Amino acid sequence: MPATTHLQHLYDARLKRVSDAVRLIEPDRVPIVPVFQAYPVYYANHHGIDITIKDLMHDYRRGTQLYDHFYTHYQPDLGWDPILFYPANYMNASGLTWFQWPGKHIADNIMYQYIEAEYMREDEYPEAIHDITKFMMNKWLPRSFTNLPGLAKVDFRNSMWFGHMGSFAAFSDPEIIKTFETLAQTGKMLHDWFAYLAEYQHHMREKFGIPPLYAGFAYAPFDMIGDTLRGTTGILTDMHDHPDELLALIDVVTKFAIDDCIAGARNKAVPYVWFWLHKGIDEFMSDACFKKFYWPSLRRYITAVADAGLTPVLYVEGTYNTRLDYLTEVPPKKVIYNFEYTDMAKAKKTLSGHSCIMGNIHPHTLMYGTKQQVIDACKTLIDLCAPGGGYIMDSACMIDQAAPENIDAMFETTLTYGQR
Repeated sequence: MPATTHLQHLYDARLKRVSDAVRLIEPDRVPIVPVFQAYPVYYANHHGIDITIKDLMHDYRRGTQLYDHFYTHYQPDLGWDPILFYPANYMNASGLTWFQWPGKHIADNIMYQYIEAEYMREDEYPEAIHDITKFMMNKWLPRSFTNLPGLAKVDFRNSMWFGHMGSFAAFSDPEIIKTFETLAQTGKMLHDWFAYLAEYQHHMREKFGIPPLYAGFAYAPFDMIGDTLRGTTGILTDMHDHPDELLALIDVVTKFAIDDCIAGARNKAVPYVWFWLHKGIDEFMSDACFKKFYWPSLRRYITAVADAGLTPVLYVEGTYNTRLDYLTEVPPKKVIYNFEYTDMAKAKKTLSGHSCIMGNIHPHTLMYGTKQQVIDACKTLIDLCAPGGGYIMDSACMIDQAAPENIDAMFETTLTYGQR
C-alpha cells in the first residue's frame, strides 16, 4: 500500500473509531485520546532535545520538531497541535495582565499560569448586562491589556446620521491611535500563529495520519463570567448577593457564546468542540446552586452545539459524582464527557446507553506509579467502561510531567487489551 494511501487509511480509521465511541458503537479498539499539555516538551527533553516551554512560546515553529518527535513515538487517535503553547510575542505587545509565562515571570521550562482577579466590579453588572460589547471594549480590555488603554475612549453607539462625525473624530486622539497600532501588530502576530497551527494540522495528517483533536473551544457561561470577569470568590458570592443580575448576565453571555462557537467550529476537519468546565464541581457549589446558576445555560449551550452537527467534549474538572443525572439532559449519543476525578463506575452506570465517557488515569500514577500500576489501571477502566461502547481512554487531567515508561504503558495497554 502506498504511504499516502496507508496514512489516509489510518486517518479515516482513527476518526471512525472515535465517532463510533461517541455513537455508543463498540469500535475495533478502545480509542486513546490523551490530553497532553507540557508533556511533549518534557518528553523531548528526556531524549536530549533542548527545547523549553519558553523557546516554544517565543518561536512556535520549533513546535514542528518537538511534536514530530512526540508523534513518531506516540500514535493517539486524535492529537493536539501546539495550540496550548500561546505565542509570547502578542502577549508582550498587548501587555496581557492576567497571565504569567516562562522567561518573563517564571522559569523557562515551567507551564504558564493564569492569574485570576476581579476585572469587573460587582456594581458593574447593570452596565455589562445593558451592553456587553461596550463593557468589554471600554472596561475589560483596557484592564486586561496595559497597551490598549485607548479602547476606553472608543464608542460607536451614537454614530447614526451625522453622529459618526464625533465617533470618527475621537480617532485623532494619540492614545487611540497608538492602541489601534498595537491591535494591528498583535492581530498580525495572531494571524500568523493561527496559520502555523493550520499548517501543522495538515502536517499531522500527511506525515502521521493523525486527525486534530478540536474544532473549537467553549466554556460554561458561568465559568466565562467567573474566570474572566468576577473571579471565583466574586462569582460564588454573587450567587447570593446578586443572583438576578448574575442570571441576567449569564443569559447575555450564553447567547453570543453559542453563535460565535458554532460559527467558528463549522467546516473544520473534525467536529469536536471542547468545553473546559471549572466551577460547577461538587467541591465548589451546592446542588441547588448548580441547578439554578450553572447547568441551565451549559445545557442550552451543549444542546445548541450538538444540534449544529458538532460534538461537544465536556472536560469535566474535579468531581461530578453528584451531578451525573443532569448530564443525561442533553441529546443522546452526541456528547463526550471527559472526567477528571469522577467515579467512573458511577459515570458508566448513569450514562451507559446515553453518552460516551472518557478518562481517567490518575496523574500521580502516571508520574510516580510503576508501569504495572498503569497497566492495571488501564485494564480496570477498559473492563469497566468499554463493554457496550462509549469509552475513550485518557488521563485524569492534562498531562505535564509523567514517566515516559508509564505513558508507554497507557498506550500499549489500550492498543492491545483494548482490542474488541
